[in-house]
Parts: sequence; structure tokens; C-alpha cells
Amino acid sequence: MSLPEFRTFLLTVAIAAAGAAMAYLLAFPAPFLVGPAVAVTFGGLAGLQLRIPVIVRNASFVVVGLSMGTGLTPEVFVAAQTWPLSFAMVPVAVVLLLWVATWVLQRFFGYDRTTAVLAASPGHLSFVMSLAAETRSDLLAVGIIQSVRVLALTLTVPLIVEVLGLQDAGPHAALPPLGLSPLVCSFGVAVLLGLLFQRWRVPAALLLGGLVASGSTHLTGIVDGQMPVWIMTPTYILLGGMIGSRFSGASLKAMRVAFVAGGVVTVVVVVLAALIAALVSSVTAVPVDAALIAFAPGGLETMAAMAVMLNAQPTYVGAHHVLRLLILSGLMPYALRKDMRISQR
Repeated sequence: MSLPEFRTFLLTVAIAAAGAAMAYLLAFPAPFLVGPAVAVTFGGLAGLQLRIPVIVRNASFVVVGLSMGTGLTPEVFVAAQTWPLSFAMVPVAVVLLLWVATWVLQRFFGYDRTTAVLAASPGHLSFVMSLAAETRSDLLAVGIIQSVRVLALTLTVPLIVEVLGLQDAGPHAALPPLGLSPLVCSFGVAVLLGLLFQRWRVPAALLLGGLVASGSTHLTGIVDGQMPVWIMTPTYILLGGMIGSRFSGASLKAMRVAFVAGGVVTVVVVVLAALIAALVSSVTAVPVDAALIAFAPGGLETMAAMAVMLNAQPTYVGAHHVLRLLILSGLMPYALRKDMRISQR
């Protein structure tokens, strides 16, 4: 990295960190990802040269993959045996929401197929944006549409509490952070797997390398714990900066169109998710509130916190969202395989 490139990188990180801090203070959803993306976007629109180096981007992808794998634990499979019919509806819901939202974005807003598929993904924001970086998609549209979905679902939490008259059930019990030794070993194995997957031309190779390295050790019980905050926070900020740096030159008209598209798609997928949740509740006798939260296409952390706050079977909700993310981890690269291979040439 040359000195000018390093200065550009430092400026990008500084703007991204400022955006993260502002988004955190304003209580935005996914503040350490959305805030940097917005801040760096406006920096680029103002004429600044902003960029995240490829090696930093790739390291961030590995960390995201490792974080995804921590959710693959034996408890998820135990829960699956308790609610088999409900779990069987998760892949159906994911495919249905993805297909309908993609159709809406292509039919009514004129987005190309790759952009529409990425923007329509029912969750997994950081993963989707990482995939978008490896395609020829409209990153601005994908980022805005996905952010509108997350924001809209997060803002409905107080309304649900008020309407249902439920009180906070107490703090959510989080897994302990991984120790330094398993963290370093997992990262090393993830990089090796990622390079191997790249050689095999597997889409999102570094992300999937992290997922396999982390998921296999968590599933077998060899390692137990989540990625430390001191790693995930900078990683999200870097990814947000990378996302924003690709928005340079975007028109305000395109931003307005993407915002409207995000609102329309959010309404469509929430209605579909509610219908699926009502069906699951009637067949399995799972409480309606728990089913609604379990099938809502929101962020895992937000939905888990909502389940705890509403005392709506947090284990059931968390297991369903982990399964949804795992399905998206395999489905999205497959759906985008042709475009990703072209962009990597």
C-alpha cells in the first residue's frame, strides 16, 4: 500500500468511525454498519476520494464468516426437534419472501436481477453487502433498501410492546466472547479454507471459509462463544466504509427511488411473514407473538432482544433466525453464482 493509498484509507476510516458514532448515539439499527456506509457515501458525494484496501476488505469478510458460524450450535438442532413443522416452514418463507421481493423490485422499480436479489434478501445485512461487493450490482440501492427494512422492523418494537401490554422480561443472556487462542486458530483455518474455496471458484469464498471453520467447531462443542465486540465493531465499521466508498457518483434521484423501493418491499415481506406466522401458529400451537417475531425478516440481534422483551419464547425465536441466516448463507451465493464469477474475472 503506497503512502497516498494509506492516507486515503485513514481518511475513509475516520469518516466511517464518525458515522458509526453518530448512528450509535441516534440509536440507529446496525449502527456500526449503517452509520459508516451513510457517512462515507456522503463523503464520496462531496468529492472525497475514499477507499478500503482489498486486503482489509477480505479480512473483514473472514471475520463476518466466523461470526456467522458461532450461531451453529447443538442447541439449534435440539430446538429443531421440538418444532419440526415450524422449522420446515423457514426455508419456504425465505424462498417466498426472496422471490416476491425480487419480482417487485424488478417489475415496479426497474432494478436488474442481481441488484433486486441482493436488495430482496430477507435479512443478513452484513453478509448481503459483502456479497454485493463481489458483484456488478447497484450497491447504493441494495444498502438503502436493506437499511429501510432493518429500520422499519426495529421501530415497530415499541409499538408491539404498547399494543400487547407486555413488559421487559430482563436482559438477554449472551454467549461469552471467544478466547484469544481459539480466535487466532479459527481465523487461520478460515483463511486457509477461504483460499481453497477461491481456488475451487466457490462464491463468497472467504466468508464461507469463516463460516465452515467457526460453525464446525461450535457444532461439535470444541469451541463455545461468540466473536468479541472489540473485533466485530471495527469489522462492521470497515465493511460500512467499504460499502459507502462504492457509492461515489450516485445521484440523489437514485437514492430517493431506492428509499421508496425499500419501503414498499418492507411492507410486502412483513405482510407475507405475518401470514406465514399465523399459519404456523394455528398448526403448531406456538404463540402468535413468538411466531411473528421468529418469521419477521429482521436482524438476529434485534429479533432476539424483541423476543426477550416480549417474553415470546426466545429460544424458539433465536433458533429460527439462526436457521434463516444459515439458509441465506447458502442460498444467496447460489442465486448469484453467475454474476459473482463474472465479477471475479
